[in-house]
Amino acid sequence: MEEQTILLVEDDFLNRRLCRKVLVDNAYRVLEAKNASEARSILNKEKIELAILDINLGEGERSGITIGQELAEQYGVPFLYLTAYDNPEIINRAIATTPYAYVTKPFKSTDLLTSVALAIRQGTKPNRGILTIMVKDGEFNVDLPLADINYIESDGNYLRFYTNKMMYKSRSTVQQILEILPPTTFIRTHRAYIVNKNKIDKWSAKKLVVNQMEIPVSANYVPDINFIGKNTEE
Repeated sequence: MEEQTILLVEDDFLNRRLCRKVLVDNAYRVLEAKNASEARSILNKEKIELAILDINLGEGERSGITIGQELAEQYGVPFLYLTAYDNPEIINRAIATTPYAYVTKPFKSTDLLTSVALAIRQGTKPNRGILTIMVKDGEFNVDLPLADINYIESDGNYLRFYTNKMMYKSRSTVQQILEILPPTTFIRTHRAYIVNKNKIDKWSAKKLVVNQMEIPVSANYVPDINFIGKNTEE
């Protein structure tokens, strides 16, 4: 059987060494990265079957959650999280990026190996699914496809997600949701608004229109509105 290559993104040397040993002892090829920059360099040169991501990669570094989103959006590489985080907020943010597994430290070798084997097997299947985010529909939780979101509005400690059919809510902040959403699709236009680029009907330097709704554009975010490759209207 062809050797399978795993990208391990972990900033802690001891954790990285332990995880590498478990994988190498079970016939996996392991490439190591301590941060997003090193991970991207490897991804641009190597064929990777799976990535294992730690969520906390050190102060000043991009989180594993952000890297996971990039893997799904730009590289199409399946990934799982191997992390010490086990609080509900972090778990919900991580799950929104659709990993194949979420393994907490300290881990059992059998748990890691089982998760890796299943992730690689599932990752070879085409059309795994579309990216979603968990939101509230009244008292119920639902998975909302990111492609269905027109725009997001901040409302205190909550966010409102507007689609063509209805509005959903989620307890989160603009900054937290921006770490999950793919930057190639969603842009911030105002301190309280995030917009799906694909849903913009028309725009100017002060506002844009999505599904007949006018959304403000702050001066700080005007450069982000120039993504279409045209000058904004005066």
